[in-house]
Amino acid sequence: MASSDSNRQWCVAARPVGAVKESDFKLIVTPKPTIKAGEFLVRAKYLSVAPVMRLYMIDGAGIEKPVGIGEVMLGRGVGEIVESKNNNWPVGTMVQGKLGWQDYAVADGAPGSLMYKVTQTVAPISTALGALGMTGFTAYCSLKHIGQPQPGETVVVSGAMGGVGTIAVQVARLMGCRVVGIAGTAEKCRRLTEVLGCNAAINYREQDIEQALTETVPEGVDIFFDNVGGELLDIVLGHINRYARVISCGSIAEYLKDEPYRMRNWAAIGAKRAKLEGFFVYDYEPMFEEAEQTMAAWIAQGELHYEEDILDGLEQMPTALIRLYEGKNVGKQTVRVDV
Repeated sequence: MASSDSNRQWCVAARPVGAVKESDFKLIVTPKPTIKAGEFLVRAKYLSVAPVMRLYMIDGAGIEKPVGIGEVMLGRGVGEIVESKNNNWPVGTMVQGKLGWQDYAVADGAPGSLMYKVTQTVAPISTALGALGMTGFTAYCSLKHIGQPQPGETVVVSGAMGGVGTIAVQVARLMGCRVVGIAGTAEKCRRLTEVLGCNAAINYREQDIEQALTETVPEGVDIFFDNVGGELLDIVLGHINRYARVISCGSIAEYLKDEPYRMRNWAAIGAKRAKLEGFFVYDYEPMFEEAEQTMAAWIAQGELHYEEDILDGLEQMPTALIRLYEGKNVGKQTVRVDV
């Protein structure tokens, strides 16, 4: 448990080679930070992990400066302002932002700082890292902006029981689409259909994906929300309809490979006059308020179910990240900092 005068921090100890290992990180203890005029101090309540974090440790994933050896690991968190010298960010305010893997973080809330106040009150504060935070915003905003779903269309979601996937399948359903989720265990597939409302689910470990798609989406795929990439993306491209929209959200199947998968069905994008588009979630910042309010209302109405996989204790941060690559998480993987 965090003390009132020290700050536990997980720092990068080594560049990962292959799968992320606990030895790639080192836990240190430093004094609690002090703040200057215009700043405030956030005490973390929950911290998030995401597959892209391995790339933060290697090359910054093309969007961040790579985390240096000995530096605090990057990551989002939700917490409470416990000290403040900024009238716009008073003590007691709950915020979510780039806190890093540590007990305390200093921020100033300036434009571009990617720090946000948590305004919703219908769900636990941990959801500010999941359904009602960047994870949920990623699913909602990209699906609405790139996917532009129309009632009656068919949406397929890979990595459907991950943090983003669990929201994407439900947003698509709530927008009137027929939804098929792809996951890696029978239990995850059961939850997709019985809890999250998918019309069908495909177990990629136990089923032939090509055959399963032919059976579950015989009329083709209008929108593919892809969290996996690689061979799975290639297979689904062989089933897309004319004017399909493919949302490139993640490629966890590729993160641990030295050589990228070589696509066979790439020509389907042109032949079907389809669109494959990636995105950076912070480009959708003007939509965040809409996303939070809409999904909070769905939660209040019992229409949107959020899945959380929470480990207890800051010491669990490396384990939480490793779980993502092993496919052990069910829903958004987070860590409760203080137990």
